Amino acid sequence: MLQYVSKRALSMVLVLYIVITATFLLMHSIPGGPFTTEKQLTPEVLRNINARYHLDDPLWKQYIDYMGNILKFDLGPSFKYQDRTVNNIIADGFPVSIQLGTFAVLLAVPFGISAGILASLRHNRPLDYIVMSSSTLGISIPSFILASFLIYFFAFKIKLFPAAMWNGFSYMILPGISLAALPMAVVARLTRSGMLEVLSQDFIRTAKAKGVGKGLIIYRHALKNSLIPVVTYVGPMTAGILTGSFVVESIFNIPGLGRYFVTSIYNRDYTVILGITIFYSALIVIFNFLVDIAYVFLDPRISLDKKGDS
Repeated sequence: MLQYVSKRALSMVLVLYIVITATFLLMHSIPGGPFTTEKQLTPEVLRNINARYHLDDPLWKQYIDYMGNILKFDLGPSFKYQDRTVNNIIADGFPVSIQLGTFAVLLAVPFGISAGILASLRHNRPLDYIVMSSSTLGISIPSFILASFLIYFFAFKIKLFPAAMWNGFSYMILPGISLAALPMAVVARLTRSGMLEVLSQDFIRTAKAKGVGKGLIIYRHALKNSLIPVVTYVGPMTAGILTGSFVVESIFNIPGLGRYFVTSIYNRDYTVILGITIFYSALIVIFNFLVDIAYVFLDPRISLDKKGDS
């Protein structure tokens, strides 16, 4: 296990290094800079601002300086939010995104697994068709379309929930449903296909022949073995949801990490874009690592030792 963790830690660092380098080069390959759209600035003032933020340094020097700051966990100052650093912005936005994301995950995973189990147990019956049709809709409808419909119907027509902003649990429901719809549909389909495959295995038929109860077969034998594809999807999905949906947070005017990211793109705020991208990438590699660890507990045939980590 220790050898596997060491190898994965090195690979995670390598992935993050590649992401940082690629994002840095892509951002600086865009013509202009974060202050070139400020028409009221004179060329002299613009030169002074670029000198203050070292944007007039050669690209290789900017890259070395930035990587040195990354090693100190310093993501740099924001070019557009005065007197604020990227660390401050992430510290302010992530708690909001993690509240919304946790609510969306708690909707998507339990309900998706439950729907998939019911569909597999009623294979080719009306309930199966209903679940699969609903999941197809959940996958097909973009989140911004669903969010707009939820706002129109539940906020303006029947006035059951607030349309936007962030001030309590009721403000979390509509954006949470918008975020949870797609992953819930995917989890339902993965659970259904996994359950159908496991239920056709010989060890399930053997358990039935021994008189093991149906409920015990489903929850102790079938479900545990069918969740590996679900866990594979849920890992990066959770990282994505916890960092906030860029579109959904903008639609509902939620002050989370996603809205900061969208605003930074409009403002060409390089450091904020880089910082949030690095933060998001770090969460993804961490959750992927946790997924690999979870495999061992779901399937005893999977091992992380030297012989089994392939």
